[in-house]
Amino acid sequence: MEGGPEIRAVRSRADLEAFLRVPYRIYRDDPNWIAPLLIERREHFSPKNPFHAHADVQLWTAWRDGEAVGRISAQIDRMHVERYGPQGHFGFIEGADDPQVFAALLATAEAWLRERGMSEAIGPASFSANDEYGLLVDGFDGPAMMLMNYAKPWYGAHIEAAGYAKAKDLLAYLYELDDPMPPLAARLAVKAAANPRVRLRPFDMKRMREEIGVVVDIFNDAWSENWGFVPMTEAEVDHMAAQMKPLLRPELAWIAEMDGRPMAMIVALPDLHEALDGLNGRLLPFGAMRLLWRLKVAGLKSCRVLMMGVRKELQDSFLAGALAYALIERLAQEGEKMGMQKAELSWILEDNLRMLRIAETGVGEPYRRYRLYRKALA
Repeated sequence: MEGGPEIRAVRSRADLEAFLRVPYRIYRDDPNWIAPLLIERREHFSPKNPFHAHADVQLWTAWRDGEAVGRISAQIDRMHVERYGPQGHFGFIEGADDPQVFAALLATAEAWLRERGMSEAIGPASFSANDEYGLLVDGFDGPAMMLMNYAKPWYGAHIEAAGYAKAKDLLAYLYELDDPMPPLAARLAVKAAANPRVRLRPFDMKRMREEIGVVVDIFNDAWSENWGFVPMTEAEVDHMAAQMKPLLRPELAWIAEMDGRPMAMIVALPDLHEALDGLNGRLLPFGAMRLLWRLKVAGLKSCRVLMMGVRKELQDSFLAGALAYALIERLAQEGEKMGMQKAELSWILEDNLRMLRIAETGVGEPYRRYRLYRKALA
């Protein structure tokens, strides 16, 4: 077997461009891979991304015969360390079907984390649970939706060969919007909607930042005890609002109030990957016009539920499920009116039994599985 690859740290703008273009080589013959917008990816790695305010990050590319054949990041999120101890993360991992490439990349990231006092590596996280999280290990039959990972089938085997074991699986559910909701879920949805104390209301676009704050407040409360959860900072909330504003539609974002108090929410966005298909990551010379036409004229047929939650104080009551089903049903009804055909509910932790029960009762079986790996850095 030929020698291992050369691993180079990303230090310059040219290095970053090489890092960003690794997936173009890996997936060049894969019709299921959707290239992200390069302008957005550059911003993701810039100081404009508020994640960098509480994290240390290093990027590397793997080179062989003058070509970039792999990449990886290592990051230490100080907010995560405060909650969970000395755990670091790796992410953005891509590579040719070569165990040497993955072994060298992972070893480099591990050494960087170990030198900074980390006792465990977890990933892939690109950069955090609010971005692409986990590795696709089941469901390679179509493009991933926005902010969901797509990978080659060999990635998991090469990561495991480097000494990593499963930490947690994340599940995704696909909901055909014209499918009738199962009887039990439908009855609970009707009951919640008919409750005089309950009001379902759409997102108020005139109060965008305030509404995002309401959604994040419910999310932070509902998810606070979930594995690996780290709350979003105010800067991250502002950044999310700015990113979501061009895509957000009030028909796809709903808040459930009880006695006037926001208690549950669901927020979906039109699947940007559907709009980016075929643009090859570029807006010029004609990509911007094609993107706008797809978003504003042709319309998109799918959406992804990015955020959904019910406040902790209700989670042990029947109202939790009833409000969740009512929100899913309302999103489905309004999405259909917009010409939407399907929604992905993702992701849900494999041990979040309350949400799994809601998803499987209201939607069905998971159709994709993503995996987070871990390795001790002894």
